[in-house]
Amino acid sequence: MNRSLLKDNAVFFEWAMRLLDPLLVGVVGTIFFRVYVEHWQQLTERYTLAILGMCLVCAALFPFLGLYAPQRGVSLFEEFRRLFNAWLLMATTWFAFLFLSKSGAEFSRAWSVYWIIVGFLVHLAARGGIRLALRALRRRGYNVRRLAIVGAGELGREIVRRLRRLPWSGLDIRGFYDDDPRLAHATCEGVAVRGDIERLLVDLDGGSIDQVWIALPLRAEDRIRELLAALRRHSVQVRFVPDILNFALLRHSMTDIAGLPVINLTESPLEGKNRLLKSLEDFVVSLVVLVITAPLSLLIAIGVKLSSPGPVLYRQERVTWNGDHFPILKFRTMPVDAEAASGPAWSRHAERRATPFGAFLRRTSLDELPQFVNALRGEMSVVGPRPERPEFVEQFRDQIPGYMQKHLVKAGITGWAQVNDLRGDSDVRERILFDLYYIENWSLWFDLRIIALTLLHVFRSRNAR
Repeated sequence: MNRSLLKDNAVFFEWAMRLLDPLLVGVVGTIFFRVYVEHWQQLTERYTLAILGMCLVCAALFPFLGLYAPQRGVSLFEEFRRLFNAWLLMATTWFAFLFLSKSGAEFSRAWSVYWIIVGFLVHLAARGGIRLALRALRRRGYNVRRLAIVGAGELGREIVRRLRRLPWSGLDIRGFYDDDPRLAHATCEGVAVRGDIERLLVDLDGGSIDQVWIALPLRAEDRIRELLAALRRHSVQVRFVPDILNFALLRHSMTDIAGLPVINLTESPLEGKNRLLKSLEDFVVSLVVLVITAPLSLLIAIGVKLSSPGPVLYRQERVTWNGDHFPILKFRTMPVDAEAASGPAWSRHAERRATPFGAFLRRTSLDELPQFVNALRGEMSVVGPRPERPEFVEQFRDQIPGYMQKHLVKAGITGWAQVNDLRGDSDVRERILFDLYYIENWSLWFDLRIIALTLLHVFRSRNAR
């Protein structure tokens, strides 16, 4: 078996996957039709069209969600997350079709549910099996990419350290190449410096290198240009790793604008399909919570009214996504004139401004139930950094590094900082670190995890206010 067989047939492998995925959707749908629809012989036209239609949806959605992009270096969890998102969108498409076409009664509900759940699990098993097979091949030396790193400085060494955390990726580092004579025949991070860039060109002629990763500092622009010109004589993949590791990055990415390659150093995670997923999550969760808690909210409203004179709901201006302002809703926990003399004041742990009933609502966070109305209206999210008042935003923006970057996403009812007990009268600097971590690592899975943790933390936080 040729050790470059998989590499030589990468296009064929990709198209095989593109055909396999819709085929699995069709096979699972057909099998469960046999199980849950009484007469196999009466495979009606509507079921046939439904199965074919979802196969086409699969063929359109999977490439859009990056499921056919090269997975080398992508974690197993990340691939499974993409697969979950794809099946979530497929399920949404299917049930939206049933609702809008008013044809739900014409299809078996059990068939629909099992088709979606088992279809996802079958795809999960197939992708996992393919990964295991590829890892086994790479351990035997097949499907391996042999790479050389130009630049043995800190950036090049960081590349080695990170790639070593991914032994299953099949990236074999053959050596460093650097013009610095002090590094000749040295070893950096256990990788030998084989020589200067001229030596690299000689080794490329030997055919022992598949990829060249350039890890030179940005100030070496002229040398990078010379190297790229020389590499044009070789059929080798060239990758440039920009020296931006010391920059303050937040969800950085690469994009193309007007034909120009642009590196986004700071970017909101809620763009494109992510924005749609987030809006759908906010709408569904908020609607469910408001319906379930309606009787409780009525009791709380009566309690607020009896505890002190004034309206049931308290409206306060807060700052959210892109610095926009909105009126946040809460059950009123303080007397109406609580800030008449002091003006806007930061809530402290030992303060006594709240009424006894209001203090109970704060401890249990029940005062925040009306904010699901804010989320339903699109003014904030269920999960995200907690919003602050404009007065405090102006104060913190100059005092706390990165504070304004929390507004790259919508403000939330709960968040990563809150489930880590950074609520109320807690250190704002530490809270911002958790908010930025949330933005950097946002995913639908992360949101669902935070929602689950919120249910565990809401009654035992030390800092609720």
